[in-house]
Amino acid sequence: MTVIEEYHFGFIRIDGETYRNDVKIVAGRVVPKWWRRRGHVFDVRDMRDILALRPRALVCGTGSSGMARLSEALIRALEAEAIALHALPTAQAVELFNHLAAEGVAVAGAFHLTC
Repeated sequence: MTVIEEYHFGFIRIDGETYRNDVKIVAGRVVPKWWRRRGHVFDVRDMRDILALRPRALVCGTGSSGMARLSEALIRALEAEAIALHALPTAQAVELFNHLAAEGVAVAGAFHLTC
């Protein structure tokens, strides 16, 4: 089980490894230096790996202040695949991700570490 041990602005520690760029967690694997095509917008093109695996839930950390947004196309794609979406400021998203993972839910994560 992947565990997010710590998060604060611009920093996240996952399973003992420190990251200073946005990350995704897909099937228990960290995808470091995650970069979105449209900056502060999470879009279908940025989540193809997650959509292909069809986890039960996707937790999106929208930044320290919740500045990042999800595109309507991504929201529709998640609904079409029956993937529960949780978009929260990153600190709250980290807590929820850990909770769902501990409960044994097949969960993916996408975390914006700044703004």
